[in-house]
Amino acid sequence: MATKRRNYDCATGCPVEATLDLIDGKWKGVILFHLMAGAVRFNELRRRLGAITQRMLTRQLRELEESGLIVRTVYPQVPPKVEYTLSEDGRSLAPVIAALHDWGTGWLARRAGAAPVAQAAE
Repeated sequence: MATKRRNYDCATGCPVEATLDLIDGKWKGVILFHLMAGAVRFNELRRRLGAITQRMLTRQLRELEESGLIVRTVYPQVPPKVEYTLSEDGRSLAPVIAALHDWGTGWLARRAGAAPVAQAAE
């Protein structure tokens, strides 16, 4: 599989842009979060993600593999067994993903404690 490498202009925000480009979209960060605990098979990932379609999960996994953030291992058995794990680069993102998780947990808690915007205006 050929890796598509994007060129960045390396302006001040370039590293942030590159990082966000790698984990963009609704699912990539969540997939990486679930792989932080270790190897996970395709169907288990799909169960954990709930609303994702098989096609979308396949696409996101391929893109993460192309970018070098995950490793896909196929075991030669019947039926075939495929596991996904974080690569070294993927593991290096673990603190970033954990920080996103922690921030999101706090934000959701704060949001739950606040009055809805429509009611606050009344």
